[in-house]
Amino acid sequence: MPGLLRGIARTAAIAGTATAVSNRVSRRQAGRWAAKDQRQAEPQYDEGPAPAASAEPVDPMSQKLAQLKELGELKSQGVLSEAEFEEQKRRILG
Repeated sequence: MPGLLRGIARTAAIAGTATAVSNRVSRRQAGRWAAKDQRQAEPQYDEGPAPAASAEPVDPMSQKLAQLKELGELKSQGVLSEAEFEEQKRRILG
């Protein structure tokens, strides 16, 4: 009878250890998948290709006008509030 109890206890210990290890591996893998899904869900900002440097100098006034047009587009899209728009406009023109 002691041999039988020892066998049962050993089997229970092995099964318990296997269950604990399996649960730990499952939790760790689930954490990795969650982190991967979160990274993929984050918005990717692509600003497009960088403007090429031109050989001739850019007129400062035309550069300011281009910036103001871009600000106006951002405001009309709802990206900038009225206060942010006015602040940036003052910074460009000032």
